[in-house]
Order: sequence, then C-alpha cells, then structure tokens
Amino acid sequence: MEKCVITITRQFGSMGRAIAQKLSEILKLELYDRDIVEMTAKKTGMPISTISYMEERASRYSFSKFPLGDDSSVEKRDEIFRVQKQIILDKADAGNCIIVGRCSDAILADIPNHFHIYTYAPYEKRLDNCINLLGMTPDEAVKMIKDVDKARNEYHRKYAGFMPDNPLHKDLMINSSYLSFDDTAAVIADIVNRKFG
Repeated sequence: MEKCVITITRQFGSMGRAIAQKLSEILKLELYDRDIVEMTAKKTGMPISTISYMEERASRYSFSKFPLGDDSSVEKRDEIFRVQKQIILDKADAGNCIIVGRCSDAILADIPNHFHIYTYAPYEKRLDNCINLLGMTPDEAVKMIKDVDKARNEYHRKYAGFMPDNPLHKDLMINSSYLSFDDTAAVIADIVNRKFG
C-alpha cells in the first residue's frame, strides 16, 4: 500500500472508535486515539485527567471568555491543541496510520494521500448504542449525546474552522448503522485498498 493516513471524525454514539479499531486490524495500521492524550500529558507535564477535561471543554471559550474562571485555562487549552497537533503531524509523517478525532482532518488536510472519514447514525440508533453497547442509562445517553456533540462541534469549529460533518472536508461520510461495525470497517478498508493499493 502506498502511503496513506486515515482520519476518523464521528458523531457521539455512532461507534466511530469501534469502527476505527476494526479498520486498524483489517489494514494492519497503527491506530492513534486515547494514546494521543497520554503523549500530550507526557509532553506538557499535565495529568491525563486535565488533558481529557480540557479537550472536552476547549471550545466553550467561544461562549464564555474565561469558562473556568481565568485566562490560564484558555492558554492551557490552546497549549494542549498545539501539542496534539504536533503529535498528529509526527505520527502522520512517520507512516501509514489511523487517527481518531482531535481535528486531525483539518491538521492533515494538506498532506498527500489523506483519507478523511466521518461516521454518523440516526439519533435513535446512537441512543441504542449508548445504552446497549456503552452501558449508559437512557437519561445518561440523552445527556451525553447532547453534550458531547455540542463539545465536539464547538471544538472543531474553534480549532479547525469548520464543523466536523462538513462534507467539503471529508472523503467519505458513512452511516454506521447501515451495516454492522465489522462490515462498515470492511467496506472502508476496501475503498482504502482500491484507492491506495
């Protein structure tokens, strides 16, 4: 296979991470997701819990100038993004891989041989996934879908400059409820193989 870097952006509950994991197995590519948080923690000296907290709330700055009370939190969020951006660029430069989220589609927009994917699903299916696959209560699932979608959308708009579901920045948008997760990954793998040999 010629060099390619796959990014996966996803709606919460569409199980984009599960699809990415299966795709990684099929294509035998390194997968970078939560380990980017660990790498960021090492580089910044911040605890993993702080990185995760700041990631989820990075974009709320657009509604409140200092959402946690002072401008140091804004500076930390921007620092986390800068460090994660460099990690993503380094991993993409090192070889073929799959990167989940964190504005990787925007960060890697100009590299040759990128393949940007967006997974989505109908609301009811996402709700079902949250309850039956992720173990949430119905009330938790409703709240998480609302809150995480909002956070991801605002984060993407702040750091990428466009919404995560903008088709102008995607090579493939796929309804993850149409097939099983394994079959969805297999379809994506077939497209990648046809495109990149």
